[in-house]
Amino acid sequence: MCGLAGELRFDGRAADPGDIARMSLCQVHRGPDGDGLWTRGPVGLAHRRLSIIDLTSAGAQPMVDAELGLTIAYNGMIYNYESLRDELRHKGHHFFSTSDTEVIVKAYSEWGTSFVEHFLGMFAIAIWEHRTGRLVLARDRLGIKPLYVDTTPERVRFASTLPALLKGGGVDTSLDLDALAAYMTFHSVVPAPRTILSGVKKLPPATVRVIEPSGESRDVVYWEPSFTRDGSRADWTEKDWEDAVIDSLRTAVERRMVSDVPVGVLLSGGIDSSLVVALLAEAGQKDLATYSIGFESAGGESGDEFEYSSIVAKAFGTNHHRIPISSDKLLPGIDGTIEAMSEPMVSHDCVAFYLLAEEVSKTIKVVQSGQGADEILAGYDWYPPLNGVPRARASEAYASVFFDRRWRDLSKLLRPEWMPEIDSPSLFVDEHFARPGAETSVDAALRMDTTVMLVDDPVKRVDNMTMAWGLEARVPFLDHEFVELAGSIPPALKLQDGGKGVLKRAARGIVPDAVIDRTKGYFPVPAIRQLEGPYLARVREALLDPAARDRGLFHPAAVESLLADPNTARTTLGSNALWQLALIEMWLQANGVS
Repeated sequence: MCGLAGELRFDGRAADPGDIARMSLCQVHRGPDGDGLWTRGPVGLAHRRLSIIDLTSAGAQPMVDAELGLTIAYNGMIYNYESLRDELRHKGHHFFSTSDTEVIVKAYSEWGTSFVEHFLGMFAIAIWEHRTGRLVLARDRLGIKPLYVDTTPERVRFASTLPALLKGGGVDTSLDLDALAAYMTFHSVVPAPRTILSGVKKLPPATVRVIEPSGESRDVVYWEPSFTRDGSRADWTEKDWEDAVIDSLRTAVERRMVSDVPVGVLLSGGIDSSLVVALLAEAGQKDLATYSIGFESAGGESGDEFEYSSIVAKAFGTNHHRIPISSDKLLPGIDGTIEAMSEPMVSHDCVAFYLLAEEVSKTIKVVQSGQGADEILAGYDWYPPLNGVPRARASEAYASVFFDRRWRDLSKLLRPEWMPEIDSPSLFVDEHFARPGAETSVDAALRMDTTVMLVDDPVKRVDNMTMAWGLEARVPFLDHEFVELAGSIPPALKLQDGGKGVLKRAARGIVPDAVIDRTKGYFPVPAIRQLEGPYLARVREALLDPAARDRGLFHPAAVESLLADPNTARTTLGSNALWQLALIEMWLQANGVS
């Protein structure tokens, strides 16, 4: 897990090492253990290293394979790198390191752009071919590792974070109106390839992009889950599905223990992270480090789930760390959280992950997390209303239960000059739901959430907040083989027992019943959900800042009304509407966007 940056010129000029170095320096938090910069003519690559595999200098990046004529900068982890290395050795390849990075280089030499299909893991990759001058960018199937791209007629630049590209200079920082509408409508999710800035795009998940020296490029999408039934499993019983879920998850969890440093678990006290701990204990892990966070209550809302995380820690004998966060640390943590965001993210638990990662990173470098289970196994409360809805009406039914607000209400907040000409968020959802596959309306919603919402909200949130402190987070529920299995499970089995039914039933006898039977919890940060005192003052400061007034995103009367009554207006999913407005202004101001 690291940070990469680079540039390829199309205009005959040499890559500027100063620009690339500035981009890389902006990402030092992602890789505090080492750095490298490599240039040759029109291309330059930079890397910040978090040493997890092959801790020696042989695993440093950018890695040059002179024999093959390839240079790579890469962020992520290939869990099956050892078996791939054996396979590639049998094909005649020789290795000078024990790193997964070198395995990627050899795999590309052997299989070309289809190399990604051989990987089990999370990754963002940049490879430059010395002979042809061709640049290849690739991203993992679920978009766990980010890759931002800024393309002009003269050059392409890329980095693990959007702010890194801003440090390189020359970015078109005008706001993308469709992305702004998505942020305000789609629960801050801006689907790839867009970002909030017109000049920066995201390489979509499961995509390989080949960029020629001329600047011409082509994309290959190499994976897409179908969310349809598998005929070979038509006779499976509920027990068969439950056994398959546990077996697949057990494999995913074990894969994510591959490391040359210790691996812990972020333990929230919910069923997902608790099951990860249980399966590791079952596999014989001793003295497993687990971590939970808690905040002070506010507005009648509890701020921690220590009760349940402690039950799990005791049951499996983990080395458990309870991390209480006081109010005096939470407030400054908000600005640190926003600086860590590659894009504006409205979820209040960004702050929780940021502060949790700060403490966890003091004792460990790698953790597993339960992120993703709700999106692929129907754990949220917006899935049951879609059950039985005709497939032709699925997109509208989904929008009605998920969108923060509809188009007609968006114009009450955004000033006319910031409104797109069409209802682009609804159009995007309509087009996505109309794709082949996804048999039922619930299937279509799960496909949407797994391949779009999950990527650009929870997954991005975990990456940004953990990597802000040089902490690698691994997500076994997003093992692509597990996702494929989950997509094939009949929706009725996922919806039962209040959601994630097949997982809950499979976990009986493995995880304590108290954790399975509890009311679903979230990562609570009450002081942000219930804005008052210094937190409300910080929101007011952002929205009334001269930069915000000059930008004029929102109707002044709407802002004043929300400030006067800060905790009544809620989005469809219950987020604080005022926080959503303030958050985007905080992010723009923090990144110097005028």
